[in-house]
Amino acid sequence: MTIRRRGFLLVLSSPSGAGKTTIARLLAARDPGLQLSVSVTTRPRREGEVEGRDYFFIDRHRFDEMVAEGELLEHATVFGNCYGTPRQPIEAALAGGRDVVGDLDWQGAQQLTKTVGGDLVSVFVLPPSRAALETRLRNRAQDSAAVVAARMAKSAEETSHWSEYDFVIVNREIEESVAQVQAIIIAERLRRERQLGLPDFVDRLRADR
Repeated sequence: MTIRRRGFLLVLSSPSGAGKTTIARLLAARDPGLQLSVSVTTRPRREGEVEGRDYFFIDRHRFDEMVAEGELLEHATVFGNCYGTPRQPIEAALAGGRDVVGDLDWQGAQQLTKTVGGDLVSVFVLPPSRAALETRLRNRAQDSAAVVAARMAKSAEETSHWSEYDFVIVNREIEESVAQVQAIIIAERLRRERQLGLPDFVDRLRADR
């Protein structure tokens, strides 16, 4: 007998450049039971990004419409750009017993504690050092020196929210970090409250004499 299970939303947060996006994408690529959450954003598309895979790129007018209509589970403005998590695909996945992984800043994660509740599993990703964080930001070559400086200036504030999360890992090496989050996923899938069909399964075991 297969035990029905409700899915959960796994959210990774970190200061910019600490590795949350890389970890989330590797998890989704390696686990067929894990669906990647795709956010909407008003920021310009970067070279190599694909619509519907990396983000849904929309204008500010459409973003404001989605907020007004309650179509987003969370939304935030980061470095002048708006981001949000569409409600419908997440709720459909969880109800169907599928798990979803996404990367968000602390503002979005805070909102999800209210809109998603017990379906949320949160992980904060710390860099091994401030110097390592700055090196990663410069090496990825996505931002200007001024933007890198702004991200570094904001990293202390972002890091101060670590204690609001269910789990905390230090991303010293990417494969080790992915393995740690995979262990969290396994444990959360076995959590009693998520196994909706467990009472019926146990009743049948007890009755089978």
